[in-house]
Amino acid sequence: MSHAAVGAPGTPRRYLHSLWLLSARDLKVRYSTSLLGYLWSVLDPLVMSAIYWFVFTQIFHRDVGEEPYIVFLISALLPWVWFNASVSDFTRAFKKDARLVRSTAIPRSIWVNRIVLSKGMEYLFSLPVLAAFVVINLLVEQNPAFRVEVGWGILWMPVAMILQTVLLVGLGLLVAPLCVLYVDLERTTALILRAMFYATPIIYNVTDLPGAFQTLGAFNPLSGIFMLYRMPFFPDQWNPFTLLVSVAMSLVILALGIWVFRAMERPVLKEL
Repeated sequence: MSHAAVGAPGTPRRYLHSLWLLSARDLKVRYSTSLLGYLWSVLDPLVMSAIYWFVFTQIFHRDVGEEPYIVFLISALLPWVWFNASVSDFTRAFKKDARLVRSTAIPRSIWVNRIVLSKGMEYLFSLPVLAAFVVINLLVEQNPAFRVEVGWGILWMPVAMILQTVLLVGLGLLVAPLCVLYVDLERTTALILRAMFYATPIIYNVTDLPGAFQTLGAFNPLSGIFMLYRMPFFPDQWNPFTLLVSVAMSLVILALGIWVFRAMERPVLKEL
């Protein structure tokens, strides 16, 4: 988001340049200090997908989700990892680089936006895994009912990424300053994320929920976003109401985040 939104000095070009440098630094540190490097971008969602696929297809009878289930899982797990990792890092966004936050003239919103950008790039790096499973399915699956077909819905994926970025920036502007002023919120956020995984349609569809829970599930802003991520492979997921709710809630959270960030920027700098 623009630094002007939080009333900070500087030029947009300088802000974007600094944002890119900080995000690139985060990625370089992450990959250069790890033996597995790039594989960490895909290992977590891949292992999670394998576990849920095995449990729900080989052990228990599954009546949720779509076929092929592994593609159904990975198409939502990859953006979930982006969301989960970003929100987790928001809780330490200012404390981790407290000296730089206090001393630099760069707008402080950059410490939130750099997390969104770097984790979003890791999401992009993980997309070949999804593509690989789609290709494997097309090559080996003989049953038409289990074959995935990539359709026009792939045009919705950039929209999903933009919408998730809006949501994450809003959440970051809320979570980052609050976690500086209220230390217990860091652990509280971790618990909320754990519960939110099961409250988000990752291993199931919103339509798989019973009765009133379908309406409640639609008011999870990630429901409409994840629906868009699945549109290339499962066009029957389309639900305009769920999408409109996600758009509205993402914009409201962004506006609330900007307001909270403006109000708390000075107290946060004093606390740091």
